[in-house]
Amino acid sequence: MTQADSDPKRESVIDENLKRVYKEALEEGVPDRFRDLLAELKKQDSPKGSDK
Repeated sequence: MTQADSDPKRESVIDENLKRVYKEALEEGVPDRFRDLLAELKKQDSPKGSDK
């Protein structure tokens, strides 16, 4: 998009919408199933990590 094509109001609306969606994504919690899987992976890595 060139300078002549830009519309400050439209760009502002897009900017605000992107910020809102990003904020909502950050506020979403990690699903319990995913946390459980991460915990299992950490348990599997623990013995390997203690050998170092």
